Parts: sequence; structure tokens; C-alpha cells
Amino acid sequence: MEHIVIIGNGISGVTLARHIRKLSDKKITIVSAETDFFFSRTALMYVYMGHMKFEHTQPYENWFWKKNKIDLKKGYVKTVETVSKTLYFTEGDTLQYDKLVIATGSKPNKFGWPGQDLEGVMGMYHKQDLDNLEKQAPNKDVCKRAVIVGGGLIGIELAEMLNSRSIPVTFLVRESSFWDGVLPEGESEMINRHIKNHHIDLRLSTNLKEIKADKNGKVKSVIIEETGEELECNVVGLTAGVTPNIDFIKDSYIETGRGVKVNRFLETNITDVYAIGDCAEQHEAIGNRRPIEAVWYTGRMMGETLAQTICGNRIEYKPGHWFNSAKFLDIEYQTYGWVFGKKGRPDYEQHFHWKHNDDTKCITVAYHKDTNEFLGINSFGIRMRHQTFDKWLTEKRDVDYVMQHLQEANFDPELYSKFEKEILLAYTNQLEPAR
Repeated sequence: MEHIVIIGNGISGVTLARHIRKLSDKKITIVSAETDFFFSRTALMYVYMGHMKFEHTQPYENWFWKKNKIDLKKGYVKTVETVSKTLYFTEGDTLQYDKLVIATGSKPNKFGWPGQDLEGVMGMYHKQDLDNLEKQAPNKDVCKRAVIVGGGLIGIELAEMLNSRSIPVTFLVRESSFWDGVLPEGESEMINRHIKNHHIDLRLSTNLKEIKADKNGKVKSVIIEETGEELECNVVGLTAGVTPNIDFIKDSYIETGRGVKVNRFLETNITDVYAIGDCAEQHEAIGNRRPIEAVWYTGRMMGETLAQTICGNRIEYKPGHWFNSAKFLDIEYQTYGWVFGKKGRPDYEQHFHWKHNDDTKCITVAYHKDTNEFLGINSFGIRMRHQTFDKWLTEKRDVDYVMQHLQEANFDPELYSKFEKEILLAYTNQLEPAR
């Protein structure tokens, strides 16, 4: 019986295993050193905030794996030998495979800062990070201040987590405005204000120079690069992005760049070896997407796609129109299609921006200035329907059509205020004279 070994029990690896099982009776083993069972990584923050217990983050009962004949092996893979198709574990044992799938996800970036490995310095990605945070920052008496380095989605989640326990937070963001590599100006500035309104000490255009230790080797303070200022703190969260977690295959024959190099079928250069999720790197990016996508839903889609290929129906990975969602403290964010920030915005991309007076709701609509084709939308504080925008993007609707029909895309529950009329009026007033 063919043995499929999957290294990594995140959303990609587990989706793959489930779909292979639906399609076949192949032998499946999932290897992970992180946790015994699959859990939802995006829910870790809610465990710390007291909204759920860790077991609530596990979508499947513990008996699910045995019942579905999916073997789970806890262990850390040290090396992969592709000629003999053998995995070598740090614990000294080995495992043979017929087909191997690398789904090891990401690890937090470290940039060689002095003190980056001290006790009290952590990312916020793994279950171990959550345990570490619970130990180092159980309350504001033990952790008098936390410093977060890096202004992405994980950084703002960590800030919200610490804030929920009234732990003072200083947030060091090297960009001149929060996440402005991704968000257009108006949105980024609105999020800056929202962060400060939550009494988080946001420091823009600010870099970390070093992390200092006390006499016991624990974090005692950080030094700011630009000013030399010393900030006392007990916890430092490193959230300056993530990198594919693939050190264990660097000495193998498997081709790597930043991630494991794959083609459109998620195949590596070695027969019977595949990579999916955050650690997979496309040889050539798909459309405007990045070659590596550290996004939950693309990981799930790769798992579903590769299951077909492994079970004899070789199909290409086609992620479709870009979309994503996140939460900035109290403000929900959704994006469909492409809306570029200042950096990397193509010349043809024009924006219409509307913001509500309460400074917690806004939308930005991107369209082609010559053809008026609708390119994408960012929505903050107003829930929009994925299906509707997906359809409009496929149909290549023009921006006027989208603005006229915006209420069809609204997904807010009944009794929520609706803003489409106000948005349409602003759009008409702003754009009509210019045409």
C-alpha cells in the first residue's frame, strides 16, 4: 500500500490528509513536533484573551484520526534522504515514505538583533509561543510592559492580546504608517489612529537596535535605533514577518529558494516530493500574487488540489481571485481583488476612498483609469460578501456597476446601519466631474 508522509499538521497538511482519505485508502502519516493534534492557528489569540480554551481550537475530536486511519507521529525531522525515501528524526528513528509532502509552514523572522534569543523574546505563531506568553505575561504585575517589533497582522493581534490583560504595549513599526506596504494611505492612517485610541504606544518609523538582558538572562529592556532611548520591558514580541520553515531540507536534493520551489502542480524537482502552504514557493508567481503566500485559505486550497494529484487526477493549483480578511482590534478588514498601497501601485490603478465620520469604517475601490474596470475593494468595518465580488471580478464589471450595486454585496446582519447610499453619493460627487 502506498505510504504518503506529510510533514506538518497545519491547515495545509491536514486538509491534504483528509482529502486523500476521502479519495483513497492509501496509508497516511502526519508528522509534527508542535502539537499532538491539529488546531486552528488563527484562534490562538482567543485562548490567551479568555474567549476559548485550547481544546476549542481543535476542529476534530481526538478519535477522528484513528477512525479515519490517519497516523499521527510526534517528532522533529532532522534530514530528508530522497534517494532512499527516508526521514531521519532528531530522536534517532527513521520513517520510509513513497510520496512526501512538505507542509511545515513558517517561522518568525529574526534579523540578528543582539539579545533576540533571550528568555522573554518570542514570536506569536506556534502553540509553544502561546505557552511562553502565558508564562512570561500572565498579567500586568509580572509583565509591566511588552514591546512588539514589526507592524503586520501578527503584531496587531499580539498587541490586542496583551491589551486584553491591561499590559502596557509599545509597538515599534519601521514604516512611516501602519502596514502601508499593503494598505492605501487613508486606511493605514485610520488604523494608526485606532491603535492609539486603544492606548497602545505606537512608534512609527522606529527600528529596534538591541534587546538587553538582566543578570538572569531575561529581557530587561530594548534600545531604539533612531534615538538610543532605552525602554524597560519584560516581553519582546518579534512579529516582523515570517520565513518558510525549511532548514531541515537545506542539505537535501530538494530545490529551495526562500521556500521549497514548486511548479503549478505543487511538485518539487524531486519525483514524489511535493510542498504546500506557507513553505511552498512558486517558480513564477501566479498573477499579482506573491510566490510564497502565508495565507490560511491558500494553504487549504493547496491541500485540496494536491490530494487530487496524489490520487491520480493531476490538476493544477489555481487559487482564483485574491481575497483576505483580518481584524485590527475592533475593526474588521476584508479585501477582494487587488488594491495596492503606495508602494507598487501600477500607473493605471485609480482609487475611490470613502471614510465614515466615526473613523472606524471606510472602503477603497480600485479601478482601471482608462477602462474603468473594477480591480478590487478594501472594506473596513463593513462586512462584504465574498461570492458577489468574486463574481464581479470574473465578469470584469466596471466600477460604476459595482458602486451602483454595492448594497448587493453587503453582508452585515439585519439592523446594522447601511452606508451604500452615502458611499454612492460621495462616489458620484467625487468622480463624475472628473470624467
